Amino acid sequence: METIVYDTKDIIYALATPWGNSAIAVIRISGEGSIGLLSKAFSRPEALIKAKSHSVVHGKLVDSHSNRTIDEAMISVFASGRGYTGEEGAEISIHGNTIGIQEVLALLGEIGMRPAAPGEFTFRAFMHGKMDLTRSEAVRELIDSRTSTARALALDRLEGALYQRIESIKQKVLEVVSIVELQLDYAEDEISQDTSFPFDTIEQALSAVRELLGAYSIGKLYAKGARLVIAGSTNAGKSSLFNLLLKQERSIVSDVHGTTRDFIEAEIQIEGIPVRLYDTAGLRESTEDSIEREGIHRTNHLVEQADLIVLMLDGTDAQHARESIRLLMADPRCIVVWNKADVAAREHAPQGSIAISAKTGTGIKALLHEIVRRLTDSTQKIEGAAVVIESQRQYDALLQAQKALEAAVQFARKEVPLDIVAVELDEALEALGTLTGEVVSEDILERIFSNFCVGK
Repeated sequence: METIVYDTKDIIYALATPWGNSAIAVIRISGEGSIGLLSKAFSRPEALIKAKSHSVVHGKLVDSHSNRTIDEAMISVFASGRGYTGEEGAEISIHGNTIGIQEVLALLGEIGMRPAAPGEFTFRAFMHGKMDLTRSEAVRELIDSRTSTARALALDRLEGALYQRIESIKQKVLEVVSIVELQLDYAEDEISQDTSFPFDTIEQALSAVRELLGAYSIGKLYAKGARLVIAGSTNAGKSSLFNLLLKQERSIVSDVHGTTRDFIEAEIQIEGIPVRLYDTAGLRESTEDSIEREGIHRTNHLVEQADLIVLMLDGTDAQHARESIRLLMADPRCIVVWNKADVAAREHAPQGSIAISAKTGTGIKALLHEIVRRLTDSTQKIEGAAVVIESQRQYDALLQAQKALEAAVQFARKEVPLDIVAVELDEALEALGTLTGEVVSEDILERIFSNFCVGK
């Protein structure tokens, strides 16, 4: 990966809205002296320079060499310390024409600004104390949210819920540290207050850390989603179920065996969980069709990578359905579905299977409920005030803090010298500090911010 160097002395610019034709496009600029520099290409320079923070100035962007108007613009002004980055800056609203956007970006470069690197705006916001590292990561997580649930969880972190939870944990650890340091600095007969080791306080901190660690699996599920593969014998109704879940006709449905030759994929939401859904070629033991054989091979590959498998059985051909995919039925990721329940006898259905009709929609609610149950079975449930993490970096730091706190408790119970306990407590505080960015290396910052879009 190419190393990104952020020079915070430069005045930077970037398109903050998606590239393409639209009613309005917004270009963000940031850096000390940016308003004065922008005024050189503005039809009302004095009005722009004298504008108060959080006010809007109307005028035109003009090429100073040819005196040609490039576009009409509304410029939102942000004084130093008041904008997104904590620097002086502005947001330029122009018409959303791609040719016009290109010309305005070129104009900004000509007057002495440079294009922002990915994540540079949020990096500057972090460096100027406008947000901590958990909020900075939440910006990217919010942009990348694929469902309303994931978006709500990311927005919660952006508003400081995770930061506040970590600060609360740190305060508990600092309370323990203060008592330990008091005992290390003074003799017992010189201390008037109770200095017994505060096991209750450190256990509260540990409990809060474990709660956040437990929330990682659910956070990752709602952020990254799951792979759901519909598999089964030919003509079992896989494509009909795929179309039903997708609520549109994407897969060709036919009574002819082997109609689906390759997999078809689409993204859906199931109770706020982003799910990548795959309709696959029918599984059967032998076929002389080379294209169909390749389709079956690809199905097997998808099945190996699936988080969950909906195994479709043809209820009208019970014996053949069960015999042809008996090994797959034993896979713990499988939800066995007995299809064509509207015309097939249910007494032949395998125990534990879900009877549905992909044609009429019967049993679909039960199937969706089971899919969600399976996906969330090993995860912590989201409560009303729950704080959820989805960052591997945050998980690793919390794990480090947990190990250090557990070691501190163990040493204290064994009455190991307090200076050793103090070392573990300091390690826990350092790990918690890396979460919010109080203690963070340059390579971690680069990894975090280089994955942002340019406009952020």
